Amino acid sequence: MSNSIQSVMVETRVFPPPQEFVKQANISGQAAYDALLEESDRDPEGFWRRLANENLQWTKPFTQVLDESNAPFYKWFGDGELNVSANCLEANIERGLGEKVALIFEADGGEVTKVTYQELYERVSQMANGLKSLGYKAGDRAIIYLPMSVEAVVAMQACARLGVIHSVVFGGFSPRHCTSVLSTLAPHW
Repeated sequence: MSNSIQSVMVETRVFPPPQEFVKQANISGQAAYDALLEESDRDPEGFWRRLANENLQWTKPFTQVLDESNAPFYKWFGDGELNVSANCLEANIERGLGEKVALIFEADGGEVTKVTYQELYERVSQMANGLKSLGYKAGDRAIIYLPMSVEAVVAMQACARLGVIHSVVFGGFSPRHCTSVLSTLAPHW
């Protein structure tokens, strides 16, 4: 009996994407991908520096791309600061995508809710202001207990915007199960 496993399925066909899709893609095809790969191999730190500066808004620019001084606990962009929520919302609004749909949510009953970047930004800002009025600040901790919904995304974005460390407990769990989850998390908080 042989110890090697052989696949009986080998797929070699290639299905090129439609040209309309290629025209609007961030990476316009295999040649563009190969060029990125070659750049990343030739100068990894320069590659990531360029992409981080082109694609993210930094509130405090980084001075070092990769800190390897405490390997294997590497730090990427360790002395830089950014706001993830602002990079998700304001950055897209500033690119002219405010009226583009950012989130599509389909409820269990089949109802579909579409939220644009601008609408999501407004909802997140409102919730972040509400959290601030309750005294939440950067470094505080919160648990978000909500069902899968647009409001759950708003709550996560609002916490991220304020620098509030958060964990999400799916609101579809029973109270008994949530007590079990919270008691497991509590020693670590």
